[in-house]
Amino acid sequence: MSKYGQYCPIAQALEIVGDRWTLLIIRDMLTGTTQFNDLERGLPGLSRGLLAARLRQLQAAGVVEKRYNNSGRKTTEYHLTKAGQELQTVINALLLWGTTWAFGDPSPKELDPLLLMWWIRSRVDRNELPENRVAVQFDFRGARTRTYWLVLAREDVTICLTEPAYDIDLLVEADLSSFFKLWLGVVDYDEALEKGDINLEGIPQLVRAFPNWFMWSPAREVVRTLKKPD
Repeated sequence: MSKYGQYCPIAQALEIVGDRWTLLIIRDMLTGTTQFNDLERGLPGLSRGLLAARLRQLQAAGVVEKRYNNSGRKTTEYHLTKAGQELQTVINALLLWGTTWAFGDPSPKELDPLLLMWWIRSRVDRNELPENRVAVQFDFRGARTRTYWLVLAREDVTICLTEPAYDIDLLVEADLSSFFKLWLGVVDYDEALEKGDINLEGIPQLVRAFPNWFMWSPAREVVRTLKKPD
């Protein structure tokens, strides 16, 4: 944790949340991520050791608290305290500023298909899913690994890196860069379909319902508003 040696509330706040990765950890916790492995999956490039160190720092500062979940098997969870929850205003301000001044087209290094799949999985609206399980295949153009599968059921949602032992109900073919833009609200779903950046094949009822299965990115509404063409 960096020390600035200044009697200033901004400097002292940055001593707690200004280290690399810290605000992204808080970003993900604010959207409901509580388990260590889930935090790691949502932050590729962050080592387990550094994640553990950052969580310890946040605990020591009273921003995060560790809890034990005894339902089923005992698991450790990390939750934001009141101080941590009030960082939502900081994240919101960074979202507005970043969208306005720093958010352009993605570079190839920023297009991680597995991270995108993790975001998709974490934002499924299970109340909108069909009663029966659905297996969706994603074929991304421009990805290092181009095919992933998502098995969606109301009780669980699973990412598969190899073809699951289920019939594929829906095929989604998309340009990876375009799907990132779609996910974050830079482009609209109908616009992506019209341009051919995304194409769906399968049972017509499932094709129509597909966009309603997801809550999309938490940043989507802000990005849609600020990135809307004049």
